[in-house]
Amino acid sequence: MNMETVGLGKRWQDYEVGQTFRTIGRTITETELVTFINCTGMTEVMFNNLEYIAEHSAIPRRVVPAALVYTTAEGLLIQASMQETGLAFLNMELDVENPCFVDDTIHVEVEVTEVRETSKGNRGLVRTKNTVKDQNGETKIVYTPLRLVRGRED
Repeated sequence: MNMETVGLGKRWQDYEVGQTFRTIGRTITETELVTFINCTGMTEVMFNNLEYIAEHSAIPRRVVPAALVYTTAEGLLIQASMQETGLAFLNMELDVENPCFVDDTIHVEVEVTEVRETSKGNRGLVRTKNTVKDQNGETKIVYTPLRLVRGRED
């Protein structure tokens, strides 16, 4: 008896242009910010110096690097639709529309904008418009990845 494995990603044939879906949310914590800036070397004062933020920053809250917001969004998408089916991340455009802050809870709203089979193998190209929003519905980042996605095995 074959037991189904749940939580696997969508195959390229499962996407349709115009299709939309949304991920679950995730709160970006102080610990994640500190870990990210230390791991990447992004030790910019606007991320790690509370005195600077209070006295000199145009943004008086603990801002999160857009790179952390983007990678957290990608993690949410892997859990939602790409586990074991994503083969390659090929290209994207990314626009930061508003800052994200420590303790913001983000989710990703996805619209499929392109789906096509590749010329070789059981693979397809899928482009989406991913809008990262916070708990208040404010858009933080919009990006448009093109991915190589595994096809169905039948």
